[in-house]
Amino acid sequence: MSTKIATREAYGKALVAVGAENPDIVVLDADLAKSTKTVDFKKRFPDRFFDFGVAEQNMMGTAAGLAAAGKIPFCSTFAVFATGRAFDQVRQSIAYTRLNVKIAASHAGITVGEDGASHQSVEDIALMRVLPNMTVFVPADAREVEGAVRAAVAIRGPVYIRLGRAPVPVLHGDDFTFEPGKALQMRPGRDVTIVATGIMVAAALEAAAALEREGLDARVLNVQTIKPLDAAAVVAAARETGAAVTAEEHSVIGGLGS
Repeated sequence: MSTKIATREAYGKALVAVGAENPDIVVLDADLAKSTKTVDFKKRFPDRFFDFGVAEQNMMGTAAGLAAAGKIPFCSTFAVFATGRAFDQVRQSIAYTRLNVKIAASHAGITVGEDGASHQSVEDIALMRVLPNMTVFVPADAREVEGAVRAAVAIRGPVYIRLGRAPVPVLHGDDFTFEPGKALQMRPGRDVTIVATGIMVAAALEAAAALEREGLDARVLNVQTIKPLDAAAVVAAARETGAAVTAEEHSVIGGLGS
């Protein structure tokens, strides 16, 4: 786990890749293209990039219209704005109507550095998973981000992809295949299961290694899709190890642990 790449960085590169393959993909941002890394897409496809300024609600409403017209819009801003400020538009115009809008929100959780507490989002998973028709991906590394973006393009309906600001370890090789709705066992174990998502997967692997030195054999389960949840994998792991704890950069209320 020596190489570290921020999931937002991987998102910018993945957008360019899928954009080159599909001319119907358009990207919308709200004055944060350099931070969300949609600037990569802007440089490559300027005629398919739209910046709405500090008007997240307008961005989501426009994305709904573009989707209704046959485009595949990716909307990006910070998670606290995408899911909080624009919740009404996401709920009414995107989720309930099952429009083909992808919301890829960066700076999720508390690891937002100098952006501070006002930008820390610990409610976004809860807000998105409760909405009808919404798929929720929380990738743990750059490889999972690329897979999540491609899966989002393939899914006919709204998708939320949770991204982070800070660099995180690359956990998978080039041959990794992202499977929506499927949890991954990252490490076997007999005594306890650590069920983790997002940036906490790497932390869970580190914790499991520390526990091993103390004689405890911990399994690590990576839940890369929060909705639909791979409940069968979680239940099986808990039964086989006899105990389970969850790790997430989000409130336990409405998050992975609830």
